[in-house]
Formats: sequence, C-alpha cells, structure tokens
Amino acid sequence: MTRLFRGGFIFWVIFRYGLDQLFLTSFQKPWLNGIARILSIGRNLEAPRGQRIREALERLGPIFVKFGQVLSTRRDLMPVDIADELARLQDRVPPFDSDVAIATIERAFQKKVTDIFVSFDREPIASASIAQVHFAVLKDRTGQAREVAVKVLRPGMLPAIEKDLSLMRMMAGWVDGLSAGGRRLKPREVVDEFDKYLHDELDLVREAASAAQLRRNMAGLDLVLVPEMFWDYCMPEVIVMERMHGVPVSQVDRLRAAGVDIPKLARDGVTIFFTQVFRDGFFHADMHPGNIQVSIEPATFGRYISLDFGIIGTLSRSDKEYLAQNFTAFFRRDYKRVAELHIESGWVPPATRVDELESAIRSVCEPYFDRPLKDFSLGLVLMRLFQTSRRFSVEIQPQLVLLQKTLLNIEGLGRQLDPDLDLWNTAKPFLEQWMIDQLGPKKLIDQLRNEAPLYAKLLPELPRLLFDFLKDGKSGPSRALDELLLEQRRTNRLLQGLVYGCVGFVLGLLAMQLIAHVRLF
Repeated sequence: MTRLFRGGFIFWVIFRYGLDQLFLTSFQKPWLNGIARILSIGRNLEAPRGQRIREALERLGPIFVKFGQVLSTRRDLMPVDIADELARLQDRVPPFDSDVAIATIERAFQKKVTDIFVSFDREPIASASIAQVHFAVLKDRTGQAREVAVKVLRPGMLPAIEKDLSLMRMMAGWVDGLSAGGRRLKPREVVDEFDKYLHDELDLVREAASAAQLRRNMAGLDLVLVPEMFWDYCMPEVIVMERMHGVPVSQVDRLRAAGVDIPKLARDGVTIFFTQVFRDGFFHADMHPGNIQVSIEPATFGRYISLDFGIIGTLSRSDKEYLAQNFTAFFRRDYKRVAELHIESGWVPPATRVDELESAIRSVCEPYFDRPLKDFSLGLVLMRLFQTSRRFSVEIQPQLVLLQKTLLNIEGLGRQLDPDLDLWNTAKPFLEQWMIDQLGPKKLIDQLRNEAPLYAKLLPELPRLLFDFLKDGKSGPSRALDELLLEQRRTNRLLQGLVYGCVGFVLGLLAMQLIAHVRLF
C-alpha cells in the first residue's frame, strides 16, 4: 500500500511539472493531456524544461535530489540546459532527530555515547540526503583528547532507496519503450549507474577508505589537508574522523583579510587537481565550494582542506596517458594529433577520416585560446568536444565525464578566487613534465624496478620453457630450430669441457704443490 501511494505521488509530480510532455512526446494523446490537467491542478508549463525537472526532483525528496545530482555529472547523456539546471540541485535537507543519531552510534559500537566520547554535540553541524555530521571529542589510543567529526547515516535509507529505485526502473522502462527521445537518454543505464552509486555511498567505510588513500597520496604535496580516519570507530553506518578547522573557500574576503595569498591559492587548486588526476589517477570528484576549506592555522596556513569523500574518481594508466597527450596536444594546438588519439584509443570507428575529425575539434578549441579564465571554460571545451564526438559515434567513458564535472568545479573555484588565472599556462608545464616522466629514462628505470621480481622468477626458467616449446610445439621444430638446439648442445659441451678443464687444472696445481711439499721433508 505504501508503494502504491508513493507511486501515485510520483506520477502526480510528473504530470504537475509537465514531465510527461518532455519524455513521452511520441505518445502524446489529447485524452492524456486532459487527464494530466485534471490530476495536476495548477499545471504550468511556462518555465523552461530544465527548471521544471529540477523542481520536480526537489518535490520528490532527497533520493530524487541525489539522482538529479548524479545525473548532472552525465553531461554526455543530458542536453546542456537540463544538465546545467540539475547542477543547481543542493543537498539542503533538514537534519534528523539527534536521539536517532545517538541510537545509531550506540548500536554500531555497542557502547553508550558517553563511554565513547568525552563530549558530543547533539546539534548537527551539517545535514545532507545520505548522512549528517556532529562534532565531538574523543580520546585516542594514547589517551589524548582529539576533536573529531562524526558522520552518521540517515536512518531507514536502504528500504527507502530500494522502493524508489524499483519505481525508477519501472518508469525508465516506460520511457525507453514509449519515447524515441527518451530512449536517447538511456534511462535504464542511468538508473543502474545511480543504483551502484547510491549503494556505494551507503557504506561509510568505503568513504573512509577513499579518504585514507587520498590522504596518503597528498602527504608529500604540502598543499592540501585530508582528515585522519579513526579506524577503531569506523562502521558502515558511522565513521569518526579528525575535525578540521578552516575557512570556507567561498569566503574570499575573510581569507584575504587573514593574509592568504589568493592568486597562489587559485594556482594551488589547479596543481592539486592535476596531481590527483595525472600522477595518482585517484581524485576527489566532488570539489564544490561546500566541500573545500582553507586553513589559517599557523602550522598549515594557506593550505586547502578537503571534506566529504563520497564521490571519488579513478583513472587507469591508459586513461591518464590518453588525457595527458590530449591536453598537451590542445596546448600546442595540434588538432590533428588530437584526432589521431581519438582513433588510436578506439573510441572512434577506424574508418573515420582524420581530417574531418581534426576540423571539428579545431572549431571547438580554437576560439578559446589566449583568453583568461574568466572568458572561457576548459570544462566547457571538454563538454563541447563530447557533443562533437557524438557525430563520429564516440562512446564517452563515464570516468572522463566525472573528470569533466570535477574540472568544472575547479574552474568555478579558480574563477571565484582569481578571475585572471590563466589555466592553460598554469597546467601546461605540469602536463609536459608529466609526459617527460612517462616517456623518459626515469620511467624506464621505475618500470624495470617494479618488474624486477617477475624477471627474477622468469629468467631461470627461460631455457626450460624455450626447450619445452621447441620440443612440444604443434607444428614441430623447423630446420632453423633444430640447428638452434644443436648449437645449444655444442655450447653445453663446450661449457662442460671448460669446467672440467678448469677443475683439472686446479687439481693439478694442488698435486704439484703437495709433491713439492713432500720433497722438502
């Protein structure tokens, strides 16, 4: 019965905001429009379609808001106006009862809150659709009091998510089956991706592990701080981490008054991003201003502080090499090389003409060069490239779309801090040095060092493996291989003769010395 009422409410919202006309255009009937007007009193379709979709998701509640946020990262699937509007969705969710949060903590650790923490703030400092955060004081293993942040999963999330996901799948099936326009949005694939994303985010230990990895990666950079995780107090429903003290990066006037070098801060943000992407292939993919602070403590003055690690992007070695070569070619305006890289990567059909793809890429990139950051967007360039690539049947990889979304966050941050920041010139030396490291002698030495254990194991076995292959090959050894085996036997006999000769020579010397010694006596 609950599911029936929830389904009815969802359909009322769909009709109320005119989403039926957006996704079921090929199935529109006069009688359907009449029913929609009756069922949704006050139906108004004057607002732009992106705004109506955003308002409908906000009306449906936190799970659908989160769905819209995830969908906004898939700009390869969404029209620009809808993606831009979905990006405005905010996680402004009323906090749940503190008694419920305390009960969740006590159930997770099988202890009273007073036995775990020296003090615990009942009033949450932040609340989102998945969890909320409380400040507390904890004694660590050494007995030292540490200020911590306690993140608690919102209660009843899993059953609510399963119900809404079931309804989403049903609606995605209808959209996919009834509308060619809706089918192009790949509704089934989008819901499946959202399912995976949400279930990952419901396990807070996964978030804690991502934060720990990022903290290790950034330890030697001295540009960003990542909170320490207290693993004795990390469970799927609750995680406890170091409390960070900083000023929100959006409060530029306050940072400037504290003496922070704002242009340097903007450049550091670009360095952090490209380091995480191209050096580590492991990047914070939710770097909007709400998740970033700046330290004004004397020991860490001017460093970024990263928070909330629910969304982490990863790149393989081939992804990094592809991106680095593309960016480097962009900076050099070598559009032919960019086109060739698209074809070499297999993203474009092999029959694609290089000159046609080169021309399309040039038309996207050329207008943006020699401009300060305030006049262009590298993220927008990537987005236009993705859209252009559709003409050539390119299947855009999800991890690169997530990267593009993060780059938009970084650009927004850089534009807020220093509108005159030249992103091209800031990133170009970093990428060129990265390419040198990947192709130079240092990379070769590092690869040999990493593969040394494998080589040490295989080298002693090579003669036997070669012999077995030559002896048992299906086609039988050829004359050349027979000669090789014969030469190997001759070499073995020669080596044996040398060994025996050396041994005989040594024994002869010893015998002569022994005879001479006997004659002396």
